[in-house]
Parts: sequence; C-alpha cells; structure tokens
Amino acid sequence: MTEEKHLAEQTCVPCKGGTPPLAPERVRDLLASLDPGWQLSEDGTRISRRIATRNFARALELTDEVGAMAETQKHHPDIALGWGYCSVSWTTHAAGGLTENDFICAARTDRLAGPPPG
Repeated sequence: MTEEKHLAEQTCVPCKGGTPPLAPERVRDLLASLDPGWQLSEDGTRISRRIATRNFARALELTDEVGAMAETQKHHPDIALGWGYCSVSWTTHAAGGLTENDFICAARTDRLAGPPPG
C-alpha cells in the first residue's frame, strides 16, 4: 500500500469549479494502490472497473451499496449492471478529470466488492 492512510479510510473533499485534475504521475501512483481491475481511460480523465458477481441479484446489491457509499461521500459514479457484473466509473466533472476523491471512492468500491466470486 503506497498511501500513508489507506484511501478507503479517507473522506472526499468537496470540489468546486476550477479544481485542477491530478498530475499523471499522481494518477499512476494512486491507481497502483487499487485493485488491478481498475483501468484508466485513454484520455486519462476516468477510472473504471468491471466487477464480476455471482448473479444479477449480487450485481444489483453491489450497485445499491456503491450508490449509498457515493451519497455519503457526495461524489457520484457512472454505474452499469447486468447478469454477473457491475461496472463502476469515477471522474470529477468539476476538475475535468481525476481527483483524489475518485481514488477514495474507487478504494471504497473495492472494499464493497470483496473477493471475486468463486
């Protein structure tokens, strides 16, 4: 773990217009502390993960859990679900890219997802 305090234990800080996105080097460092399933978009403005689930019911449950967490953090993802998966994408619109809030919420998403179904 590269962070002094694990990202999932941190709290999002409200962003305002004009908040700068993270530098690419910082994005790479933070991405390395997440589940390896997270992917950086080609333009570097979004991180996404497709999470495998046992069935549709678990995908829906995970969607609800991520949504509830997002509400507590006041930072909201794009979420898609189907049978056996839930896809989550984080970006900070106010910054036009990624901020630490995205990585905090991604780490919290990892905790909610738990280990892959087996």
